[in-house]
Amino acid sequence: MSSKIYVGNLPYSVTDSTLRSNFSEFGGVASAKVMMDRETGRSKGFGFVEMASADVAQAAIKALDGMSVDGRSIVVNLARPREESRGSGGYGADCFKATTRADVGYGNGGYGGGRY
Repeated sequence: MSSKIYVGNLPYSVTDSTLRSNFSEFGGVASAKVMMDRETGRSKGFGFVEMASADVAQAAIKALDGMSVDGRSIVVNLARPREESRGSGGYGADCFKATTRADVGYGNGGYGGGRY
């Protein structure tokens, strides 16, 4: 069983390979990924490491949490499952719905909507 670890407050200079090498000191690393911004191509300052076992992951978390990397104190803990987003408006299960207010929108009071 593998364990996924969240690594936050990373310096922007950290790459996938440096993240992998830092965690490989504690055991087998299945994957290491620094999250990148799509538009700028720059690091977002956090990443995920997947370790070979839960014991190895706990050892890495204990040793690396709070460690200083390029002057930044990194945060290392077990990754939580991704939460479902609750988007505001837009397309969803009930089609397009910009607002839940009944008194706003077209057809409710002349040109442009509203209750006036």
